[in-house]
Amino acid sequence: MTDFSIRQATEQDVSLILSFIRQLAEYERLSHAAVMTEQMLRENLFGVRRYAEVLLGYADDTPVAFAVFFHNFSTFLGRPGLYLEDLFVIPEMRGKGFGRAMLVELAKIARERKCGRFEWAVLDWNEPAIQFYKSLGAVAMDDWTIFRVSGEALERLANTTVKTC
Repeated sequence: MTDFSIRQATEQDVSLILSFIRQLAEYERLSHAAVMTEQMLRENLFGVRRYAEVLLGYADDTPVAFAVFFHNFSTFLGRPGLYLEDLFVIPEMRGKGFGRAMLVELAKIARERKCGRFEWAVLDWNEPAIQFYKSLGAVAMDDWTIFRVSGEALERLANTTVKTC
């Protein structure tokens, strides 16, 4: 029986977090998009303004999972929500309940913080993850489409001069 524990990441964990992000990017076939650095993570996760939080999961004393999450806000509910940006369990440790334990911990955090919902996105080709999430009672929001503006498109939009009446 493996002892599994979860703890909040600290600034000393930045290199471990970076390693998990790179492994996740490789799994998701998005290594080309993973341009973060330790300095960027240190500044944005542990700096003056913290944009996200990180949980680390350990099997015995070995790091095997991580989750990056932050708060959003539901205007309809009038309450914060918890958004899971990334959840990753190293491949050789999947199927042992560690991903479920991480999600349970996040659900507890959402409840403690009086969040109205806990949500995340999953790549449409990741059928094992989709089935796993459904087994937890998660519901796909098929009537919503995520839009993103990044890179040059973000720069163009931010530099747009708007004329109003």
